[in-house]
Amino acid sequence: LPNSQAGTPDIRIAPHYDPRAQTYRLDITQTLPPTPGQPSKAPMVIPLAFGLVGKSGDDLPLALDGKPFSHGVIELTKPSQSFVFTGVAERPIPSLNRSFSAPIKLGLPIEPDDLRFLAAHDSDQFNRWQAVQSLAMTLLRTNVAALRAGTAVRNDDGLMAALGAVLQDKALEPAFVALMLVPPTDADIARETGSEVDPDAVFGARRQLRSAIGEHHAAALAQAYQQMTSSGPYRPDAQGAGRRSLRNVSLDLLAVTGRDEGIARAFAQYRNADNMTDRIAALDTLSQHDRQERAEALDDFYSRYANDPLIIDKWLALQAAIPEAATLDRVKALTEHPAFSIANPNRVRALIGSFAQVNHTQFNRADGAGFNFIADF
Repeated sequence: LPNSQAGTPDIRIAPHYDPRAQTYRLDITQTLPPTPGQPSKAPMVIPLAFGLVGKSGDDLPLALDGKPFSHGVIELTKPSQSFVFTGVAERPIPSLNRSFSAPIKLGLPIEPDDLRFLAAHDSDQFNRWQAVQSLAMTLLRTNVAALRAGTAVRNDDGLMAALGAVLQDKALEPAFVALMLVPPTDADIARETGSEVDPDAVFGARRQLRSAIGEHHAAALAQAYQQMTSSGPYRPDAQGAGRRSLRNVSLDLLAVTGRDEGIARAFAQYRNADNMTDRIAALDTLSQHDRQERAEALDDFYSRYANDPLIIDKWLALQAAIPEAATLDRVKALTEHPAFSIANPNRVRALIGSFAQVNHTQFNRADGAGFNFIADF
């Protein structure tokens, strides 16, 4: 059976719009590279969910080869196929593989402005998130190169506008808004870069983007923070988790700017939290800033939970992940702390493992001290 074959299909799509005939054609090819034991592959059966988005932000009505087409899924079964949609009165923006309908590698030529439009308006939440991630990744890679070259970093006003639209869209669930506001991780950027990865430049570019989001959308983020603050008791359900997620992402973006009010808000949340999710999120945010509030919160956290081993593992891991030059000495000092024992695998994993696996800038220090520490340990 074709779908028992190993590998991920590579789908290439060439769109063609004819304004005079009001047709929109998708020329689609699929390939599957050879793998051990399977040198040649048959075409896969691939359901490709899609929509054509008009300038209003709504999906355009579809007719395939002149017949009404309402279900929004085309089936790929051949190495090469073409699909012609008629009655398309304006140039649409394709939104393809909606809801991640198929596990494929999708190649589609799309202009940055079209991505910005989808990020702000696509009715499919997966593709809306993907558009934001693609825009952010392009900007991050550009700024990583700029930091390495010592030149000025750039901003993307269209990306900021799309994030603003997300923050103002009351129909979106808080958990989804939180995901939209988080840029690709350091590891995501490194994977896209592929070689000669500079951890300091990667970290700096990502922090700059987060700070830009916090500055640009300060009012909306502060409003989201207040709206997601619950006055009732803690609720361990999906709705409550989504509200806490957006609240804590907003908190972090407001604090990463380094403004005093952002740090004060995080410190107040730390002190007043009625659940561990909010308290550890506030502590994580404070840990990124070399301020007196960080020292006070870290000391207080240990005093509160010194007798709870699992929580102290979090305390150790969080300190090992602080992305600043003093962290290596902090980790060395913590190996002498009463809470640490080399005979306890969880403590070793929390402190030493977190430093090596999470703290990309300090483990990969240019002087090699991070590598030497782990090797010696």
